[in-house]
Amino acid sequence: MPKVSEKYIYNKRQAIADAAYQVCLRKPVSSVTMQDIINETGLSQGGIYRFYSDLDEILQAMISNMRKQFGIISDTDKIFEEKKEKTASEFARQICSLLADRMEQNLMTIQKINYDLTVLAINEPERVKKILRNIDSESNMEHLTKCTFELIMKRINEGDLHLKVEPEILMQYIACAYTGIEHNCIISNCYDAGPMKIKYSPRPLLETLGITIAYLLGEN
Repeated sequence: MPKVSEKYIYNKRQAIADAAYQVCLRKPVSSVTMQDIINETGLSQGGIYRFYSDLDEILQAMISNMRKQFGIISDTDKIFEEKKEKTASEFARQICSLLADRMEQNLMTIQKINYDLTVLAINEPERVKKILRNIDSESNMEHLTKCTFELIMKRINEGDLHLKVEPEILMQYIACAYTGIEHNCIISNCYDAGPMKIKYSPRPLLETLGITIAYLLGEN
């Protein structure tokens, strides 16, 4: 067999990861099989295993690509770079607006797959730990949470904020509220389900979250 170039291998691996992404748009991640990937790529089973050892390694590559292609870290950093020129309340509203933009753009794609991965993590935690183990890039929400907490603590130490709850409780509340918004928007729009039998819209919910955060920050 002739020797293939690194570029050829890279392109094949990317094509397989892209195929997995397309499959995950149509099916819950937990029900995706290697045969689904084979069918999507048109490769043989042996062809797939030349480039990936198993399905979870393909999902790992897919998630890594998603973080690179659909990230908000650079946009988040731009907001934080301007933090001296805005109040913490303005900052909270701007971040929530950014999250609303991304959720509206990616609700049926990246957000849906992330939600499916969360469900998979609940049912098969060890498997998801294995999938995420070798992904060295920081997730959007990990980065945002870290930067937000650092800013809040800095403003508290400077005397600009007098939070109505403890900082850790505020961060936990924000995480739970965002997750709840994401969950209901996805199950209502992607799976036609939900407690109120209506289509949830991310923007008004995230704008309301921004107002709530501004109140809890207790800004001078």
